[in-house]
Amino acid sequence: MEHQTEAAAQETEVADQALETLIEQPPEILAEFIQNPWAEAAIIVLVGLVLAKLAEIFICKIVAKVIAATENKLDDAVVSLLHKPLFTTFALMGLIIASNVLKAELGEAVLVATVAILQTFIILSWLRFFMRSSGTILESMGRNPDYFAFAQKDTVPLMRNLATVFLLLAGAYSILVAWDIDVTGLVASAGIVGLALSFAAQDTLSHLFAGVAILADRPYRIGDFIVLDTGERGQVTAIGLRSTRLMTRDDVEVSIPNGVMGGAKIVNESGGHDTKFRVRATVGVAYGSDVEHVLEILESIATENEELCDEPAPRARFRTFGASSLDFELLAWIPEPSLRGLRVHEMNCEIYRRFNAEGITIPFPQQDVWIKELPADDD
Repeated sequence: MEHQTEAAAQETEVADQALETLIEQPPEILAEFIQNPWAEAAIIVLVGLVLAKLAEIFICKIVAKVIAATENKLDDAVVSLLHKPLFTTFALMGLIIASNVLKAELGEAVLVATVAILQTFIILSWLRFFMRSSGTILESMGRNPDYFAFAQKDTVPLMRNLATVFLLLAGAYSILVAWDIDVTGLVASAGIVGLALSFAAQDTLSHLFAGVAILADRPYRIGDFIVLDTGERGQVTAIGLRSTRLMTRDDVEVSIPNGVMGGAKIVNESGGHDTKFRVRATVGVAYGSDVEHVLEILESIATENEELCDEPAPRARFRTFGASSLDFELLAWIPEPSLRGLRVHEMNCEIYRRFNAEGITIPFPQQDVWIKELPADDD
C-alpha cells in the first residue's frame, strides 16, 4: 500500500515537471504561432469583435432596460441608434490595430490607405448616428413646445437643416484629416468663393438672413392671419428661408420675399394670448331717434347670432354726431380672423332688416337747395 502511494506521488511530480517545462519552453509549433504577426493580428481582430459584441450587449440589454423605466421615450430612441456605431467602432478599431501589427507585411502605403479607409467607415457610422439622433431629438422637442420654446413647428425644420449642414461639414473635415489631406488650401478657397458669392447674390442672402431672423423671432407663425402695411392680408401657409407665402381670402397665394417681410410693418390678427378677433359694424340713424332703443336693438342682434362669441360679450356704442346722422358701432368677437368678412356681412344684413322693422331711419347724405329769387319772366 505504501509502495503504491509513493509511485503515485512520483507520477504526480513527473507530471508537474512536464507542465512547467511546457510552459517555460513551449513546443516549436506553438512558439511559431505566437510569434506569427498574422496570428497576432487575427487574435486582435477577434478581441475587437468580442469587445464590440460586449458593448452592443451592454447597450441593448443593460442600459436599455434601465432607461425603459423612464417616461421619456427620447432616450430609448437614442440608445437604440447607439449600438450600431459602437459595434462598428470597436470592430474596426481592432482591424486598425491589427493592420499596424502587419505593418512590415503590408507596407507603408497599403497600411496608410487601409487605416484611412477604416477610419472613414468609423466617421460615417458616427455621422449617421448624429444625424438621425439630432432629427429625433428635434422632433421630440417640437412635440413639447411648452418645455422648449425655441422648438416650434416652424423652427424645427430650420434647426434640422442647420444641424445637417454642420454635421456634414464636420464629417467631411474629419474624413479629410483621416486621409491626411491638408485642408488649409480648401478653407482659403472656400473663403474666396464665399466672398464672390456674397457679392453676386446680395439680395438672395438678405432674404436668407431675414428668413432666419423671422423663424427665430417669430413675429408670425404658420396659420396666423397677418396684414401688411402694403395692404396684403392673408393666412400664413409657409415660412421658408427665402420667402413667406400668404393665402388671401380670394384663395390666391402671394409669395413675399423675407427681406420685404423683415422691413414691413405687420399686424398679426392671430397674435396675442387668444385667436379671437373683434369685428365692427357701423351704422348711422336719423337725428331724433331713440338712442337707448337703437343700442338695445344692436346688442340684441349680436347676442342672437350664435356664430359670435358670448365671451367677451358684444356691445354697442354711440360714437359721434355725424353731419346727417347719429353714428353707432356694434362690437362683437369671432373665434378666428378668417371669419371677419362673413360675420360683418351677417351683422349688416340683420341691422338693416331690424331697423326697417322697428321704423328706425338710416339717413343718407342729402342737400336742400333754397332759391331766394326766381328769374324774371320775360313774357
